[in-house]
Amino acid sequence: MKKLIGLLIVLVMSAPQASAAPIYAFPVANCKATYGKYHHDYPATDIQAKKGCAFVAPINGVVQDVNRKDLWSGKTNLGKDRGGLSVSIIGDDGVRYYGSHLSKIEPGIEPGVVVTVGQKLGEVGSTGSARGTKPHLHFGISYPTMPGDWAIRRGVIYPWKYLDAWKVGKDLSPVKAIETAKAKAGK
Repeated sequence: MKKLIGLLIVLVMSAPQASAAPIYAFPVANCKATYGKYHHDYPATDIQAKKGCAFVAPINGVVQDVNRKDLWSGKTNLGKDRGGLSVSIIGDDGVRYYGSHLSKIEPGIEPGVVVTVGQKLGEVGSTGSARGTKPHLHFGISYPTMPGDWAIRRGVIYPWKYLDAWKVGKDLSPVKAIETAKAKAGK
């Protein structure tokens, strides 16, 4: 009997445990989305999706930057205006996540607002320097800097391997890669 009880305890202890809620989510929800493993000029990814598809928080965090006005002009092509409508959050993991070229930002999404993984932040579009292109979400992962720092928030590591994982429900963290990028930049 003791052997049977011991065996049952071993079986229960080795049974797969119920998994916790995901830490990360793919940033485009309920729509077909594709993306490449490259980007022009700097590390980021353009996620191709239909206009109006939901851009969602890829992790729990706090909204850092919101740009509700599309000020981009091809005549000036200022870096700070290239993203058009955009939102960046600082995740609970200490990493900044940035989505731009949005067609809409959800009401109530403002700096300082706490968001949860999968919460809708806005909708895919083609604002800023993406005017005249197919709708897409420019997605960047970076280390936190001051609000408005467009050169860093647009992306410092290539996000495709994290997107690959998140798309299939795996929680792959970019924290180590961000720490390395930050150290390399002397920040």
